[in-house]
Formats: sequence, structure tokens, C-alpha cells
Amino acid sequence: MTSQVSAGQLGVEKPEKAEKPAKPPARPRKSQGQWLIDGTTPLNHPEEVKADDPGLAVKQRVIEQYATAGFDAITPDDLAPRLKWCGIYTQRRQDLGGELTGQLSDAELQDKYFMMRVRFDGGIATPEQFRTVGEISQEFARSTADFTDRQNIQLHWIEIENVPEIWNRLDSVGLSTLLGCGDVPRVILGSPVAGIAADELIDATPAIRRIQHELLPREEFHNLPRKFKSAISGNPRQDITHEIQDLAFIGVNHPEHGPGFDVYVGGGLSTNPMIAQRLGVWVPLEQVPDVWAGVVRIFRDYGYRRLRNRARLKFLVADWGIEKFREVLENDYLHTKLIDGPAAPPAPRYRDHLGVHPQKDGKFYVGVKPTVGHTTGEQLVAIANVADQFGITRIRTTVDKELLFLDVAAEDVTRLQEALTDIGLFAHPSEFRRGIVSCTGLEFCKLAHVTTKSRAIELVDDLEERLGDLDVPLKISLNGCPNSCARTQIADIGLKGQTVTDADGNRVEGFQVHLGGAIGLNPDFGRKLRGHKVTSVELGDYVYRLVNKYKQQRTDGEQFRDWVLRAEEADLQ
Repeated sequence: MTSQVSAGQLGVEKPEKAEKPAKPPARPRKSQGQWLIDGTTPLNHPEEVKADDPGLAVKQRVIEQYATAGFDAITPDDLAPRLKWCGIYTQRRQDLGGELTGQLSDAELQDKYFMMRVRFDGGIATPEQFRTVGEISQEFARSTADFTDRQNIQLHWIEIENVPEIWNRLDSVGLSTLLGCGDVPRVILGSPVAGIAADELIDATPAIRRIQHELLPREEFHNLPRKFKSAISGNPRQDITHEIQDLAFIGVNHPEHGPGFDVYVGGGLSTNPMIAQRLGVWVPLEQVPDVWAGVVRIFRDYGYRRLRNRARLKFLVADWGIEKFREVLENDYLHTKLIDGPAAPPAPRYRDHLGVHPQKDGKFYVGVKPTVGHTTGEQLVAIANVADQFGITRIRTTVDKELLFLDVAAEDVTRLQEALTDIGLFAHPSEFRRGIVSCTGLEFCKLAHVTTKSRAIELVDDLEERLGDLDVPLKISLNGCPNSCARTQIADIGLKGQTVTDADGNRVEGFQVHLGGAIGLNPDFGRKLRGHKVTSVELGDYVYRLVNKYKQQRTDGEQFRDWVLRAEEADLQ
């Protein structure tokens, strides 16, 4: 071992010790707008608006003023953001192309019509509710209606003058648009077969209902840094996309305590995608609402409010780490320790509920799909009529934009499927139709660059005509902008809309390509083909070529995303 020898021991004159330069004073920490650290003084205009007047206060102004005075009477801060708290916001002008997105302000892009979002917490619906929404669609929304991947129904072309009447009709059947948008807890996702599936671990419906009726109305949850997405399912299919939620509870069996929930926090997509992390706890059914409220309060008190693009729970979880997040939740919000719990095993098979499945009571549920969730007011009424014809009183919506008809007698299954096929709902769709997802796109969205929904329908028709079907699942996502409402990063083929340059140098609608994303077994955001863009005109040929390459090169049992991750770049172009 070499010993340390000083300069003095070597007879060398020791130089005078130079004075260390004084350390510059540490720069003060920049405020992130975290209420419990930085105080509640607003740091931007959206926060000022929320501090000035609660979002839901605008509801009464709609009823008493705007419905009479009309669109031009709505004050700018009520128009955006407060009306979002009521589940409505302006849609895009029809005469403005995607090349103007990001070039014009929101006020310049918006029309005098609204999108309206009707909540279906847990996906729970009745034929009477569908009939009412269908009639509203026909009378007030130019017969538009779309099922969303958050189990809601969205209407378009809504005029402010008709909103109070629409609210009254929805209220008469137990539906609401309140808290459908805005910086609030959005609709609570739930298993569409809660309480009836033969393979269910635990029915989460009581927890969803308690959150919906007891917690959501509280004003303390109506001013969050931004939106908050949560989901609860006790089904082993894990049918709520828990990996990309701010907060999710999925069913798991504890070796000592029995059925309960595994908890995930901090998931989300958009421009900074993150997979949710396990808290490492087991939560019993009766404690779910308390844990839900505790996590929302952490987000309210510690979430970043200064910059809107960082005002999501996932950024706080990433910065804190899961251990600190659990510690703060237990010590400061729940005031009790949570039980350590096992991870729920992954669900590698289909998570959707298409087809015919047994219920625990001996009856069956039937799952069908409208292509990309697109429907009309007339079709909603027809759905209600078919349900009435077969004595069905319970319908469910799903995160895959399906519809489920519960409590079907064995002798009625085939006839029900035939009746649903007659109105455009497919019980046995091709894998292309089964796995296609799109956002609203340029037709109505002010953030979009490209048309998506009609293009997705055309793409499915084209692939079925040219390829027939596929023998493995294939998720295709068309998104109009980078925000990933259609879950681009977790699709087998993710298509992110943007303006691109074609071979002739023209600026046209197109897509950036993202391949091999997945949730479930080995969740991952897949492979982005940097610099590879496809024009909308080329889209059908590109997907056809890509699927054919997969069919030619795959090994036995190889899924599409596994082939993508090993394929040569040229084969993916």
C-alpha cells in the first residue's frame, strides 16, 4: 500500500495556500407553483382564472345569461377555460386546414359551436340513457356522436343556446357533462363487466360509485394543476389501460388478505410518455376511495402549476420517486400505513371484451364494436331499441370503444348478434377493425394537423379488401397531433399526424410512424422511425406493405410488435 508523503517531508518548500474563491450564492429555487411549497399565488393566467372564480360557477351563467344572449356574450375566461368544467369546449372552424394549427391562436381557430362530453363513469349505461343521448344528438348535434377511449360519448355542433335544455334531458336519466373536461378528476374508468364476469377477482363498482357521488362533488377537487385520470378494475383482463393512468387500481389476490387492488401512479402519454409505477401496496375495496382522494390531494398540493406542459402527476412521481410518493401519501394524507402487496400478474391476452362471454349467473354478455367508435344519433336510438327488444337493461362502454350488452339469455345470443350487425355493430370484426383507434382529428379539434376518424375507417376498409384478416392482434392508432389521445405510443402501428412534404414539395397531411408499442406484457413505447413520414395518400399502401412484410418474415407465434423490434429498418419503411 503506498503511503502518503507530504511536500515538507521531501524538503520542498510548501507553497502558500491560495485563497479559494468565494462560492457564488446559490440561485434561489424557481417556483413550480406547488401550493404547499410555493404558496397559492397564481403564476400564469389559467391559474389566475381558477383563483378568481370556481370553474363550475360558469354553469349558472350559462343558464341565466349565455343561453339567452348567445355565443358572443360569453366572456373570454368563461369560454376558455371555465366552460371545460361543464364538459364543453369550442370546436375547430371547418374552413381552417391543419397547416394553421400552432400558427393561429385558439381564439382564431375556434368556431361558435361546442363539443360536449357526456360522462359514463365505469362505462355504466342503460338503453334509456342511450336513447336520450341519441335524441339529443339528432335534435341538437347534427346527429354526431362518438364513443371515446374513456368510456364517454362526445357530441359536436352544440350551440350555447341549447345547453340548458340538453342538461335537463341528461339529468332526467342520471347523466351529466359536469367535470367532463378541465383541471379536475375526469371520468373514472371501470371494468365494463364489473359484478357479472365469471372470471372476476373483485367487483370495483362500489368504490367507483362512492368516488362519483361522494368525492367528485367536493370543491376541494375542482382546482387541480391539470386533468387527472383514474381507473379501477377488478377483472383479470386488466381492462382499463392502467399503465397510462395518473392513478389506477387493478385486481389482485393477496396471499393473506384475499382479493383487493394493486395500485399504480404516474402514467400518461402525450409528448412525454411515462409508464405508471407500482406503489407496492395492496388496498382493500373499502379503502380505495380514501387512497384515491389522498393521491388527488397530493397532486393538488404538490403538482407543478407554473408550466402547463409539466402540470401532470407523472412529472411529480418521476421527480420524487415512488418511495417518497408512498411515504407522503401514508404519513401526510392517509395517516396510516398501507399493506405491502404482490404485483398483479400481467394479462397478455386480449383485454377487450368482444364476442360472447359467460357471466357468473349463467347468462352471457355480448361485446360488439362500431368502427373507431363512430356512431350517430340514429344508431344510439337503434341500440336502445335492440336492447329493449331482448329485454336488456344494462349496457356498458369500454376503453376500446366497444359496447357490451349484459344479461343475455343463451337462446338469445345469436339473434342479438344478428340484430346488432344489422345496425353496424360487429361482434366478430377483423383484427384490423378490432384494433383500430383514432382521435377526433382535424374535423373538430383545434390541436389537430390531420383528418383521422374518416381516414381510419377508410384504412380498415382498404386493409380488409386487400388482406382479408390477420390471425394475430394488431393495434393501429391514428392521432391528429402529438398529444396521443388515440394512444399512439402504445400501438403496434402508431401514426402521429403532422404536416409533411410530399414528393413534389407540397405541404400535405401526413403521419410520423411509431411501431411496436404495447401495454400488458412488457409495456413499452416501441420504436420510432426517425425521419420516416407517410403522407395521408400513401397511408393505405404503407400499412399494407408493412403487414405483408411481417407475414413474410415472422416466426411461429411471433407477434407483430416482436417482429418490429428485430426487423431491419428498410423493412419498416
